[in-house]
Amino acid sequence: MSRPAARPAVDLSVQLGRLRLLNPVMPASGTFAEGLDKVMDFGRLGAVVLKTVTREVRNGNPLPRIIERPQGLINAIGIPSKGIPHFLSNVLPYYRGYSTPLVASISAPTVDGFAALAAELSVAGVSAIEANISCPNIEEDGKAFAMSAEATARVTRSLRSATDLPLWLKLTPNTGAIAEIAASAEAAGADALVVANTILSMAIDVNTFKPCLGNIMGGLSGPAIKPIILRQVFQCAKVVNIPIIACGGISSAEDAVEYMLAGASAVQVGTATFLQPAAITTIIDGLEAFCMRREIPRVTDLIGGVITEEADEADVAWLGPES
Repeated sequence: MSRPAARPAVDLSVQLGRLRLLNPVMPASGTFAEGLDKVMDFGRLGAVVLKTVTREVRNGNPLPRIIERPQGLINAIGIPSKGIPHFLSNVLPYYRGYSTPLVASISAPTVDGFAALAAELSVAGVSAIEANISCPNIEEDGKAFAMSAEATARVTRSLRSATDLPLWLKLTPNTGAIAEIAASAEAAGADALVVANTILSMAIDVNTFKPCLGNIMGGLSGPAIKPIILRQVFQCAKVVNIPIIACGGISSAEDAVEYMLAGASAVQVGTATFLQPAAITTIIDGLEAFCMRREIPRVTDLIGGVITEEADEADVAWLGPES
């Protein structure tokens, strides 16, 4: 008896500007650390996005910093950082042992601060810079850079002039003009967009009548925010030609597929890693299985594949007669 022909392997590779990734799945900044090498092979990841680093040493926000809510977490970590010297002498050497592209995430309170960090981290071993412009801009009374198209363009131009590395801009979802802001980032020289950060939220303890977080407000992440970020990815994909990296509530391969259909070229996994440390590699395996099951030869075939026109009778014939 002859064996059935083997199915060809799925091509999971994606191109993000100048960067070619083994697959489109990577960790979100702040949710990944060296200790996870005990549960997954870092060489299997599309990229490694490190915890955001600042120039100064930061202790972060007061405790408590995290509160669970149905389908999500609210965190007010506050970007604790050991500073640039520690990053260059301790963090970067560890990851240089892997071939996976390394993305340095940076945060600064001013335009010049962002540019200086980007220049200082444009070193061997760093494959791209992710600028977290969701952070407060002290030159605009604490309003996040990514709340304004003008501020986004200004900081992007400054970053672009400071580094030749691929430049990813991480946007905030806390705006009603995310498509306009995405377009301004592209026009100013961004190579890719990360859509998006956490949603500003709050929780109150009904026993004490006090806020649950030491910082009062924090950022909501997890499955609860996925429908909102999915909509924002879809809107941004309509106005930019650079790759979009989706970030928000991804905990399964199906979540990743949804985001890619909406227009994302890659995805970042965050909160799911806290619940299941090996979530990223599980999603990579699930994405390959999904494509094989649907006979999709390349994962890039999913990008922007959502069908939005009204279906006719022939399109829905496979559903069968109404019961």
